[in-house]
Amino acid sequence: MDLFKGMNILSFTDKFKTDEDCKDYLYEIRWASGFICPKCGSGKEHHSSDKYVKRCSKCYTQTSVTSGTMFHKVKFGLRKAFYIMFIMSTSTKSCSAKYFSKSLTINYKAALLFTKKVRIVMESSGNYPLQGKVEVDETVIGGEEEGKPGRSHGNKISVVVAVEKTPDEDGIKRAYAMPITNYSNIELGKIFEKHVGAEAEVKTDEWTGYKPLSEKGWNIIQEKSKGGENFELLHRFIMGLKSWIRGIYHHISAKHMQGYLDEYCYRFNRHCFKENAFHKLTMRMLASTHITYRQILTST
Repeated sequence: MDLFKGMNILSFTDKFKTDEDCKDYLYEIRWASGFICPKCGSGKEHHSSDKYVKRCSKCYTQTSVTSGTMFHKVKFGLRKAFYIMFIMSTSTKSCSAKYFSKSLTINYKAALLFTKKVRIVMESSGNYPLQGKVEVDETVIGGEEEGKPGRSHGNKISVVVAVEKTPDEDGIKRAYAMPITNYSNIELGKIFEKHVGAEAEVKTDEWTGYKPLSEKGWNIIQEKSKGGENFELLHRFIMGLKSWIRGIYHHISAKHMQGYLDEYCYRFNRHCFKENAFHKLTMRMLASTHITYRQILTST
């Protein structure tokens, strides 16, 4: 299979000129090892006049190359869907659904649904927790409120961030972020449970919410924050995250904040191998179950 690699938009558009080019790409990924019926598990198929549709010879279920996946019932064509995925996975800043709607001349609601689908598959599996030197801190998305210092946040969205430093401690290897409702050890502990390895050496500030987590098995070293100077890399990541949200989306509701955090971290964590980012994202889209706009809106 001729996998697409790279970040060049011209190379991308040259490879995927039509919806059929996109279907060919999905066909090669989905049925690389042969057809397996998603309903009964049979590997036998009847001949079909449509190259992109398989019909099970046992239960007669028809399966298209997109059915049951995140590409199911895309209303504006696969070529435009691929373009959205390419920008969201490889560009530094990505784009909003409103931008995609205008630039690709597609319905805004359809663009919004698809970008949310992409963010869903960008969620971390949690199978590869941060290791080595890790730093954790909280921040507020939306900026400071006048007259409310410290951890007071009013209607703003509180977020906890964890970063894994490179072996030479000159950069950040990986990072994850999660919205929290308060600064208790229960809420702060969520990012530890999902994203921080038990062997990691974690540095935090002296906030009391971190102390009980040491008793639960994490190796936490608390250090008084010196205006952020001793957490420079972590705060640089946080500033980049805030700048991205302000510059692209302006405002994000608390309900969907995790999706946007997942998108930013997905892209950041692949900054060393962005050449394969689009292909890997395509594989995730095929492996994920179709979700409707109603399901996204009603999810918590």
